[in-house]
Amino acid sequence: MDYLAVILLILLSGLFSGLTLGLLSLDKNELERKISLGDKQAKKVYSVRKQGNLLLCTLLLGNVGVNSTIAIILGNIASGVVAGFLATGLIVIFGEIIPQASFARYALKIGAKTAWLVKIFMFILFPVCWPISWMLDKALGEEMPNIYSKKELMKIVEEHEGSKESDVDADEERIIHGALSYSDKNAEQIMTPRTVVYSLEVDSILNKKLLTEIKEEGFTRIPIYQESIDNIIGVLYIKDLINIKLGTKIKNIYKKEKTLTVAKEIKLDELLAMFIKAKTHIAIVKNEYKGLEGVVTLEDVIEEILKQEIVDETDKVPDLQKKAKNK
Repeated sequence: MDYLAVILLILLSGLFSGLTLGLLSLDKNELERKISLGDKQAKKVYSVRKQGNLLLCTLLLGNVGVNSTIAIILGNIASGVVAGFLATGLIVIFGEIIPQASFARYALKIGAKTAWLVKIFMFILFPVCWPISWMLDKALGEEMPNIYSKKELMKIVEEHEGSKESDVDADEERIIHGALSYSDKNAEQIMTPRTVVYSLEVDSILNKKLLTEIKEEGFTRIPIYQESIDNIIGVLYIKDLINIKLGTKIKNIYKKEKTLTVAKEIKLDELLAMFIKAKTHIAIVKNEYKGLEGVVTLEDVIEEILKQEIVDETDKVPDLQKKAKNK
């Protein structure tokens, strides 16, 4: 009977030890996210994990009580020194190392299957554990959730993309990285520089030569300036040239109210919000002296989020910044 009791107690010791490591390693916020996505295992585990300090006290008290009982029983079977070595070896190997290694890897799965048993232990030990857990709650406060920085989130997504168990693919990883990092960049870093900006003077006349030139440039929106390119006063939309007679002045076609002017230092998340609010796709980038630095479009921002150049059938030069540097 003593040997049978020792075997049973070692199994209980391993259960308490493994559950302590496994259940408390599961973050409450992560379990709540899984529950909101319909994870039934997370729901079972959360029912015992939500009271962290009560769970901790229950499992530790149970573990200490079982280990002490093992030592007492072994002391009756063998001599003091032998019993000490035997109890230590059995508890460390079968009551700590093996169960903790197993529970750490399969914490959610094992926790879901043993949640009913943990509830029984919590009920039995409640009179002793509740006062201790109450004091811990008052002294330490609520558990702090795991908050990740942008770089940590990028690394997590990268690790998920490289794992066979994850359904995150390379395209999704690239887009998530872009969405998390684009707000750190400003308009100056993605704009079309002044030296390669194609623009027209407001008093220009739409003749056959100009129409051919506009067609060859391939832009759908063209900045319009008055006297100097630093004085952008509006935007010409190429769709507005449909059915326009030759000889018409540009000043009779361009849109002045659609002009959006931004500083070169503006962050891309702010710029995206301005594009959406103004219902326009192009902005004039100016420096502190009101001089033209370049133009930036909604497409430029989207490319930065997607981390990929968007080239359509009208684009003559995929990378205008590279062209500006070469020029």
